[in-house]
Amino acid sequence: MIAQDLYLLDTNVVVELIRGNRRGKYIDEKFKLLRSIDTLHISVVTIGETLALARSLGWGKEKSEALKSILRRLIILDINNDEILNAYASIDHYSLRSGVRMGKNDVWIAATAHASETVLLTSDRDFDHLDGKWIDRVWIDPDDRAI
Repeated sequence: MIAQDLYLLDTNVVVELIRGNRRGKYIDEKFKLLRSIDTLHISVVTIGETLALARSLGWGKEKSEALKSILRRLIILDINNDEILNAYASIDHYSLRSGVRMGKNDVWIAATAHASETVLLTSDRDFDHLDGKWIDRVWIDPDDRAI
């Protein structure tokens, strides 16, 4: 793991924080996210995914404002970066050779975590084959009874 665990939040983690439900509160408390939100990272891809999800789910004004508030405070990492672009190509190639078909947005997020040397915080299993090789990730079990 990277010293001081600089996190890159996956889209599903951002959504849970916005919802503020039991799982979101658990994730926040366990990782102290909202207390350290000004040091948390997200990929610009996560912004697009989250905005699209908010529209498709018909989020009202309250959740939309919470989303905007959180996004303003996160460190946004642009994918228009040589290290991220090269990591994307390598991770996509590695995944395909390993027989794993990843969603392209997940490849971008993994490439961002790799290039920024941040720990990916996710409840998505699509990154499992990359853990320890291309990225460090902390997986949050969505079925954890503690949640």
